Formats: sequence, C-alpha cells, structure tokens
Amino acid sequence: MKLKPLKELLAMSKEKLDEAMAPIRARQVRSKAELEIAKLDEKLISSETRIFELCAQKEINFDSVISEMDVYALAERRKKQLNKIVSELFPEMQK
Repeated sequence: MKLKPLKELLAMSKEKLDEAMAPIRARQVRSKAELEIAKLDEKLISSETRIFELCAQKEINFDSVISEMDVYALAERRKKQLNKIVSELFPEMQK
C-alpha cells in the first residue's frame, strides 16, 4: 500500500471515502449476521435439549414443554428470517 499525499487525501470527498469503505462495511455486516445466526443455532440446540429433558421427567409438565417448544419455534423462525435477509443483502456471497 502506498500512502496518498496529504493534499489528495484532504481533497477526497466524503463520498469517495465512503465508497472506499463500502466493501469493508459489507464484510462487517455479513460477519455480524453470521454471529447472530450462530447464536440462534446455539439457542436451538439448548432449547431442544431442554425439551428432551422436560419430556424425560417422571412427572411431565406439559405447560413447560409447550413453553420451551415456543422458544424453539421462535428461534427457528428468526433464523430463517435472518438467513433470508442475508441472502437478499448479499446475493453474490451465496454458498
């Protein structure tokens, strides 16, 4: 990388600087979305485990099972929505 002369840097418009930073910002947003997806994955696994534990109890509390199933369903729906958002924002980065 070669530094530009200060005169040129000062002459650069804010739009040009923003344009130069766009790819970096896009990667940051993509990384943040992937982190959120990972958090939802963890929540899904934890919730599924909790559902199994609740069902394995001697005295099943159906209200607790239903509540945990709601938690699981919400996390699953949020993950699908987040994946859709990511695929629409970053169509060129599809796997």
